[in-house]
Amino acid sequence: MEYRGAFDFFDFGRVRTYPISQRPNKVKAADLVWPQAVRKQAPPVREDIEHVAEHIVQARAGGRLVIWMMGAHPIKLGHSPLIIDLIRRGVVSLFATQGAGSIHDFELALIGETSENVPRALPEGLFGMATETGRYMNDALVEGHRRGLGYGEAIARMILGEEMPYRVEFAHPDWSILASAYLADVAPTVHVTIGTDIIDQHPNFDGAAKGGCSGRDFGVFAAAVCKLSGGVVVNIGSAVTMPEVLLKSVSMAGNTGKPPMGLVTADFDMRPADPAAEGDPSRPDFYFRDLKSVVVRIPRAFGGHGHYVQGNFIETVPQLWSAIDRRWPQ
Repeated sequence: MEYRGAFDFFDFGRVRTYPISQRPNKVKAADLVWPQAVRKQAPPVREDIEHVAEHIVQARAGGRLVIWMMGAHPIKLGHSPLIIDLIRRGVVSLFATQGAGSIHDFELALIGETSENVPRALPEGLFGMATETGRYMNDALVEGHRRGLGYGEAIARMILGEEMPYRVEFAHPDWSILASAYLADVAPTVHVTIGTDIIDQHPNFDGAAKGGCSGRDFGVFAAAVCKLSGGVVVNIGSAVTMPEVLLKSVSMAGNTGKPPMGLVTADFDMRPADPAAEGDPSRPDFYFRDLKSVVVRIPRAFGGHGHYVQGNFIETVPQLWSAIDRRWPQ
């Protein structure tokens, strides 16, 4: 990465990395939550989650879109198999995540593990410095940028064995949400910020490639929002990035005469929140973008309605999957 400006610039070439095989991880294969296990447990499902599931199934049965937005935390909780199952069964029309989500998805496919111990690695200057994650993902994005691809598609193609620009052996490509979505002809979009992800720390980081590929995914996402009338948007654990991407895309859709009328939204998060706080800047909830945009402003603007589902993702995500599973043919 070249810099010709007037100020001091960090020498990325001095960064030292180490093999990912030497990194202890918190999330392992045994932590994955599989559909058959949830089906066997038959967890009781909360009434508000049943309502969300009903909206999702009705939308898809009617040929309308369901956009699934997500942060990284559900992947770290082992929920990838549940989301992949919904994608393969045609429940999800577009899958969107941010940079961390793509990284954990990539590592899970690569080595069957993910999520390093940050407090342990940070004092040693090793946080985020596993060689393979940064090298492979950055190189895939450079190649994807050269080809004019989106971020999600570029990473998915590498996971599936394509030369991006070289071939990499993945231990569990079928554990990748991005790759599974691509195979199912469901757009996998990744929406990033420069400087927020561990791959940005690596010597081969190319901000133009990362931003260019993610910018194309924004275009793919916005095109889907233009077809979202009567559909559903689910947001799980993304407090800022995905709500903001949705807000801007909705504005673009309305500007071009394709507003998402009758949109139903559902925001899943762990904190208690009150949608009524959206109009009161003296209350902390007013400043959370997921509540403000996803639950209140966007659906209200287009004659729809929003749901806020508060609870631990360990419980709420399997419950949502279970409620959909009972309503949707296998």
